[in-house]
Amino acid sequence: MKITKEMTIEEVVTRYPETIQVFQNYGIACLDCSAAPYDNVEQGAQVHGVDPDQLVRDLNATIGTLN
Repeated sequence: MKITKEMTIEEVVTRYPETIQVFQNYGIACLDCSAAPYDNVEQGAQVHGVDPDQLVRDLNATIGTLN
């Protein structure tokens, strides 16, 4: 399954714990954030000034899924 911008951060890290490091590399502290169950990847990226498309590419690369 491919990670999308619409998935919540919590959904991504629950399904793919290896993505935690990617979020941390972008300065998105997904495990400590109370918004993780509600914010999708795109919202989290925007709040932290990160390009959501690049974040999704890196997340999918981490789990071995090409965009």
